[in-house]
Amino acid sequence: MCGILALLLSSQLAAAAPEINEALSLLQHRGQDAAGIVTCGPGGRFYQCKANGMVRDVFDANSLARLRGSMGVGHVRYPTAGSSNHAEAQPFYVNSPYGIVFAHNGNLINTTELRAFLDAEAHRHINTDSDSELLLNIFANNLQATGKFRINEEDIFTAIQGLMKQAKGGYTCVAMLAGFGIIAFRDPNGIRPLGLCSRNSPDAGSATASSSGTSSPAVGHGKDYCFTSESVVGDALGFDEFEDVKPGEAIIITRHQVSRRVLVDQSAYEFAPDIFEYVYFARPDSVMDGISVYRSRIAMGDRLAVTVRKTLRARMETIDVVIPVPDTSRVAALQVAQSLGVPYREGFVKNRYVGRTFIMPGQSVRRKNVRRKLNAMAMEFKGRNVLLVDDSIVRGTTSREIIQMAREAGAKKVVMASCAPAIRYSNVYGIDMPSRHELVAHGRTEEEVASHIHADLVIYQTLPDLVESVQECMTTVQIKRFDTAVFDGDYVTGGVDEAYLSSLESLRSDNAKLKTAASRISQPAGAAPTSGSGGTALVVGPPGEGAGDGKMAAPPAMQASYVATSGRENTNGNGLILPGGGERGGKDDEEDDGAPTTCQGPMNGADDLALHNGWSR
Repeated sequence: MCGILALLLSSQLAAAAPEINEALSLLQHRGQDAAGIVTCGPGGRFYQCKANGMVRDVFDANSLARLRGSMGVGHVRYPTAGSSNHAEAQPFYVNSPYGIVFAHNGNLINTTELRAFLDAEAHRHINTDSDSELLLNIFANNLQATGKFRINEEDIFTAIQGLMKQAKGGYTCVAMLAGFGIIAFRDPNGIRPLGLCSRNSPDAGSATASSSGTSSPAVGHGKDYCFTSESVVGDALGFDEFEDVKPGEAIIITRHQVSRRVLVDQSAYEFAPDIFEYVYFARPDSVMDGISVYRSRIAMGDRLAVTVRKTLRARMETIDVVIPVPDTSRVAALQVAQSLGVPYREGFVKNRYVGRTFIMPGQSVRRKNVRRKLNAMAMEFKGRNVLLVDDSIVRGTTSREIIQMAREAGAKKVVMASCAPAIRYSNVYGIDMPSRHELVAHGRTEEEVASHIHADLVIYQTLPDLVESVQECMTTVQIKRFDTAVFDGDYVTGGVDEAYLSSLESLRSDNAKLKTAASRISQPAGAAPTSGSGGTALVVGPPGEGAGDGKMAAPPAMQASYVATSGRENTNGNGLILPGGGERGGKDDEEDDGAPTTCQGPMNGADDLALHNGWSR
């Protein structure tokens, strides 16, 4: 899951970077591992700034001022394939053909096949483990096949149509061609979200610079256009007429025209957006595929209340107060409380100045970090039977810690209610739930889950109720099916069998990530060792997939085994082994995560590979 954006301003004298920066901050909830912007300036030249970290940490006034140009692409990263390496921060770039910048949200399920094709037939070098780079090179290779000196919209549609036949999985993509315009497309099943919005350009009637240096009246549609993962970006930046990109549709926008086309036979694909967007990932003030996220969560609360009432009545149990687990579950929890006629209280106070919850190598450190983010108010728990409402229960690590906090605050009984059904299967389309065996509900009954997270009772939303909660909020589009694979194992694209899942789990499990991230480096002569292994130090890179999400944190047993491997808990918030006996707070304490910020002017050098492209449409 990532946040993507492409912006084209009608006036060639306008600067796109400040608005892209603001838009990325609105999409920060979709990815906190890395952020990047690439703009296209005069003469088709690209300017880049990207690095690991939050939007506020990667960009400042100076870096934005160096991002010249009136169109650009932005990305916030939550990695689900590859690693958290700085080199995998997006947008990506290839210089051939024509100069392409590319950003992607989602995950492919046939990466092995695509990688083999690019190597053996297309002869294109892939420099990272990211499937986003695979998509970019498939697109570039298809454009290259035209053999043209200059391409047009028809050539681009043909290239994207070929990509959709080759790539399988869930994806939304935005791209920018040097001196040409911006492009967006969505996978044939519409699994991941993407929309288009526009506004009348305030500079539409002003003069624009010509190649001769003189000014001339603005030409073309006179509008600013923005592709974005969520509609909230358009609301905040003054865009209107938001509409979702259709499944299998590609849209090309230049300063002269807007071209769009559905490139697949829609009867051959079932429209199935990921329902977990409505449960957890999307902002409540967004509208996706014509469905208000906020209203869908209200409906989830109504239906969950019915299930809670039936379950408590059958067990002859009562509750005294409903308390949400901040922040995503607040809307549904309030509705549950109102439906049950039970007081709603904010029992947990969240520290909004603590950043991501990192994978901590050791339960004591992990527990400390969770408690830095949340504090339980004893007056709301003491002597009460408490119903905690959360949007979902994934690995259960955070749920167990929160339940323990409620008990320490004096709760008599703690019932955990989930707005989502039990998550028992891997998500393969862009959300990091890589290993079935790391999911707390996999292979467990509700009673066993309750025992595992130390709750008196666990109550899940039923899958039919969840689907109906979202469907009843439909307005413009009638959606008959959602991707609910994490609950029922029914993958809409097909091609996901036991062999694939086993392979995915071996590549993306937390054990594999920790092994990949860990390396041993020699100490300088005479230096004191920083681990218990003589003259070597265990150095662990930034956290892997989903590390910014407490729900996705590694189980305690895995953390404990990792500590045993490292031999110490002397780490910072990023999992980096520190010399000496102190402990630093990583990103939570505004420390750098070890990745340099490359925010130059024109892209050049080893990291910024773009070359000057002097043509324009």
